[in-house]
Amino acid sequence: MIVLNALFPAFFLIFLGVALKRAGITNQAYLQQSDQLIYYIFFPVMLFWKIGGASFGGIDWTFCLVTLLILAVLFVVSTVVIHAVPISHFQAGSFSQSCYRFNTYIGVAVILNCLGAEGVALFGIMISLAIPLINIFAVSTLIYHSPKESSSGNRARQFGRALAANPLILGCIAGILYSKIFGEFPVFIDNSLSLASMFTLPMALLSIGGSLSFNGIQKNLKTSLLASGLKLVLMPLLGYGAYKLAGVDGLAFKVGMIFFCLPVSTTIYVLSSQMNSDTELASSAIVVSTMLSFFSLSVALLI
Repeated sequence: MIVLNALFPAFFLIFLGVALKRAGITNQAYLQQSDQLIYYIFFPVMLFWKIGGASFGGIDWTFCLVTLLILAVLFVVSTVVIHAVPISHFQAGSFSQSCYRFNTYIGVAVILNCLGAEGVALFGIMISLAIPLINIFAVSTLIYHSPKESSSGNRARQFGRALAANPLILGCIAGILYSKIFGEFPVFIDNSLSLASMFTLPMALLSIGGSLSFNGIQKNLKTSLLASGLKLVLMPLLGYGAYKLAGVDGLAFKVGMIFFCLPVSTTIYVLSSQMNSDTELASSAIVVSTMLSFFSLSVALLI
C-alpha cells in the first residue's frame, strides 16, 4: 500500500495531463505559461515554505556529498558510453542529461506523500546543491559536442547568469536562511504560503503530462532505454551501495533512494533545443524514463 499511496496520486495527475492535452482542454500555449508560473513563482515559494518552516539540526553533509558523488559518477559513465557506443555529437548532449538529470516536481510529490514536510525540506536542501552540479555537467557536454564552437564562450556566460538566478536554488537558500534566523512562520504568513503551495504540485504534474511527446519514441527507443537504464537502475544501485558504505540511514537514506529513482526532467528538452542537441531524443528519453520510473520508485519505496 505504501507504493500505491505514494505513487498513484502523482502518476494519476501525470496521465490526466496527457488526457487533457489530447482532448484539447489544454494546449501548448497554456502549458508554457503554466510552466513559467510554476518554475518562477509557485515552486520556489513552496520550497521556501517547506524548508523555512522545517525544524532540522543542520545539513547532513555526508548524505549530500555522497549523493553529489553518485551524480558525478553517472556523468563520467555517460561520457564513456557516448564514446563507446558511439553516440553522435548531435545526440550526445541529450543523452548525457538523460542519465543524471532528475524531475524535481515528481520528487517533491512522492516524498511529500510518504515522508512529509521534513523529507521535502531535506530534499530541497540536497537539490539546491545538486542543480548547479548537473547544470555544469550538462552544459559542458552540450558545448563540447556543439557544432558552433565560436559561441561557446557566450553560452557559458549565459549559463552562469541563469544558474545564479535559478529560482529553485534561490527558494531553497532563502528557506534555509529563514529557518536558521527565524525558525517558524507567523500563522498568517504560514497560511498564505500554504494556500499558494496547494496550487503547485497538481499543476506541475498536469504540466508534465501535457508536455510528454510520444513522437520519435520508436526511432530513439534503444538509446532512450540505455539512458533510462543508467538513470533508473545503475544510479540507484550505486547510490544504495554508497549510502551503506558511508553510513547514511534514516530519513536521508529514504530521500536519497527516491531521488536516485526519479525520471528525467522535462528541462532536458529546453536545454537541448537551446544548445543544438537532439530534441527528439530528449522527448523520447523523458517519456521512457517517466514510464519506467514507476517501477524504480516502487522498488525504492519497498526498500
